Amino acid sequence: LSLLLQNCNDDSLNVALPMRMLEVFSSENTYLPVLQDAKNVASIIEQILHYVIQNGYYRSLYLLINNKLPSSIEYSDVSRVPIAKIFLENVLKPLHFNYSSCPEVARQQVFAAFTEEFLAAPFTDQIFHFIIPALVDGETCFPYELFLNALLFTESGHLRESKRAPWLFYFVLIAGETYLGSLSEEGLLVYLRVLQSFLSQLPVSMSGTDCQDSASDSEDEEISKMSSMPGDGRISVQYITEECLSKLDTKQQTNTLLNMVWRDSASEEVFTLMASICHTLMVQHRMMVPKVRLLYSLAFNARFLRHLWCLISEMKTRMITGSMVPLLQVISRGSPMSLEDSSRIIPLFYLFSSLFSHSLISIHDNEFFGDPIEVVGQRQSSMMPFTLEELVTLSRCLRDACLGIIKLAYPETKPEVREEYIAAFRSIGVTTNTEMQQCIQTEQKRWIQLFKVITNLVKMLKSRDTRRNFCPPDHWLSLQENIRADKVTQLYVPSARHVWRVRRMGRIGPLQSTLDVGLDPAPLSVSEERQLAILTELPFVVPFEERVKIFQRLIYADKQEVQGEGPFLDGINVTIRRNYIYEDAYDKLSPENEPDLKKRIRVHLLNAHGLDEAGIDGGGIFREFLNELLKSGFNPNQGFFKTTNEGLLYPNPAAQMLVGGSYARHYYFLGRMLGKALYENMLVELPFASFFLSKLLGTSADVDIHHLASLDPEMYKNLLFLKSYEDDVEELGLNFTVVNNDLGEAQVVELKLGGKDIPVTSANRIAYIHLVADYRLNKQIRQHCLAFRQGLANVVNLEWLRMFDQQEIQVLISGAQVPISLEDLKTFTNYSGGYTADHPVIKIFWRVVESFTDDEKRKLLKFVTSCSRPPLLGFKELYPAFCIHNGGSDLERLPTASTCMNLLKLPEFCDEHLMRSKLLYAIECAAGFELS
Repeated sequence: LSLLLQNCNDDSLNVALPMRMLEVFSSENTYLPVLQDAKNVASIIEQILHYVIQNGYYRSLYLLINNKLPSSIEYSDVSRVPIAKIFLENVLKPLHFNYSSCPEVARQQVFAAFTEEFLAAPFTDQIFHFIIPALVDGETCFPYELFLNALLFTESGHLRESKRAPWLFYFVLIAGETYLGSLSEEGLLVYLRVLQSFLSQLPVSMSGTDCQDSASDSEDEEISKMSSMPGDGRISVQYITEECLSKLDTKQQTNTLLNMVWRDSASEEVFTLMASICHTLMVQHRMMVPKVRLLYSLAFNARFLRHLWCLISEMKTRMITGSMVPLLQVISRGSPMSLEDSSRIIPLFYLFSSLFSHSLISIHDNEFFGDPIEVVGQRQSSMMPFTLEELVTLSRCLRDACLGIIKLAYPETKPEVREEYIAAFRSIGVTTNTEMQQCIQTEQKRWIQLFKVITNLVKMLKSRDTRRNFCPPDHWLSLQENIRADKVTQLYVPSARHVWRVRRMGRIGPLQSTLDVGLDPAPLSVSEERQLAILTELPFVVPFEERVKIFQRLIYADKQEVQGEGPFLDGINVTIRRNYIYEDAYDKLSPENEPDLKKRIRVHLLNAHGLDEAGIDGGGIFREFLNELLKSGFNPNQGFFKTTNEGLLYPNPAAQMLVGGSYARHYYFLGRMLGKALYENMLVELPFASFFLSKLLGTSADVDIHHLASLDPEMYKNLLFLKSYEDDVEELGLNFTVVNNDLGEAQVVELKLGGKDIPVTSANRIAYIHLVADYRLNKQIRQHCLAFRQGLANVVNLEWLRMFDQQEIQVLISGAQVPISLEDLKTFTNYSGGYTADHPVIKIFWRVVESFTDDEKRKLLKFVTSCSRPPLLGFKELYPAFCIHNGGSDLERLPTASTCMNLLKLPEFCDEHLMRSKLLYAIECAAGFELS
């Protein structure tokens, strides 16, 4: 051995003699003629090998291989280079003995020495191109399962030395390609433990987040990767890391892992380890579910998702009292959790939420709700892992978990690092305060990431429930959260309102509260921090009426800052021709002329003859003007908006053909005007398509295929038919194009480059379906929606609007489709011109109105206020208040209205029949809008 070490750096000296001596001393043939007992011979050789290994055997071999073999050598050259074959035999020989005659840990020491020298440091060319390919060749019979056991044993003592991880992990994966099939069930479990241990220590790849199959790399890419080496000629960490991720994504690896979790006998440990591996891939290495075979396969396996949720639900921990409590319950309470418990549940919970969210994207509403889908007489099997009844319970658990994490994020008292945390950190080698703070930060980050994926899943389930109810009434409301508009006082203070814009949750900012020592303190209390977090991330747990009040108080506080109380403060004065309301408003209220539409606007109207209309605008004329402007701007005849088959408004894709390149400015203007109506608490009857409102509210302007039904139900139905079509799809003669018929002109648009030459087949139909939906819902009207949203945000903070879903926003814009409460209207009605609540004419009026049908009551309300729906929070919110004015004693006159003042001018009809006929005639004809 000493001779070997002396000669390893001297190229002129021959190593054949010392190598021959080594071969003789470790050969059975040397001892068998003397001892004549194979067991004794094996025992002697084991002791010799154990001794030399303890004294640098593998270190010497490593140096010899790298100094005596050329860097260009490959495994295929072994037959032509005798010394290479000898080196290889000497590397393998010690690994095949049991070491039963040696100390108990001898075998582990042998594998540890081999691992330390050959696999735990950056590979040289000789190791990478010769030794490793030789070891993974099935003919060499490398003891892979023994190696894995020894590796797991020795790694537990290395306190996660991440520098070793890439090289060891690479060998584990590449050797697995040969030996995985020969592993026992226990060996597979060890293999899974090794994967879980090393993947978390693997450095993050610098080349991006996509995991590609190794077979897809071109030679050029391989060369460029290999060239990224340190100066000493070793293989780079970046290259090895990317190779590890690539090999982990091969079909063989994926199938091995999937078979382990799909077995009926799969233990909780298998699921936990698999969840940890997937969690590391998604969180640490930022892998997307569709990009990784393993993740994608698991996402669409209903049995796996059910089992995963079952494990999460059944996980328990022992409390101080000795009782066993489900971890889900601990999270929902917002109680601190031990490091051990959080490490058990976070990967499982994260994986479940991520995979189920991804599968929901591909599960259409018909399948989600269990509607039978008949295709050529056969019923399709569903990918839904849960029934609707189970989803009700599951969604409640998810909601409560989110609320619990918010409590963890904003603790009532300053958190302390508990003794069990310190002990847990020390067990993995963390001793200094700096290291401990880093570990705490990592733990907090894990909770934040978990919060993101759970809230995303909750929102997806809530979105389904919004489109079509499957949950009972008030299901989403949380009894433990009592958020009231009159209690969230600090949120309305100017210095605090910016937090809505800058602290959008997702990073649950204050989870780092114990670490942000040098930062300015937030202007909100812990309670208000929690309430803000809920209102921005889970607003639906708060009753709609309370959110409306909060929204109105936010607007009011903002308006006080901009407009003030006095009627003569700075404002906007415009003169508008009634016959050209849209054109004049578009010009005079453009961003260039009036950059701040939050200011009070005073309108002077000119009638059709160019003469001044009577009246000074105290707010009423502006409201009438804005109402007429919005009716005009959103009228399909104007060309900016179209209607669906159900009469719901959405941007006209052909608007650019009508007004040219300035079309986006018109949408920006209309967005501002709608924002102004919301800002002034005005109801306007504009029924929007739900997909359009979703685009306005989303953090992304794009919506998915599930919204297509609200745009074009027939197209949605046809695409679903195509998805489940069982015959030859190519017979349908489709290609990757769509046809637009705008203004009588047919235009073929390719959905992807060269789409007209790409037929739709069974293999690519899913891509075609999503591209068609994306084109119709997003691409075709993207600029229209972006401009509209920017205009809306110019007046109203979008974060405030995101407290509502698309149905609730429609109610906020147009009012609720609820019966008109006459008692409420009577209570908040004013009288003038001699009328009082006890006047005979007024008593007759209310008797007549009580006899009206609901439709007639709506027409009366529209006649007086220009909106057929009552205010959201009752008639006390109507401004100006509903007022009935004496219209004189001429019984031939019809009742008239000044909608700008919400004023009904009612002649003194003392006969009930006459009152009824005159009122009905007036409201049917919609007589009188100009201020008289």
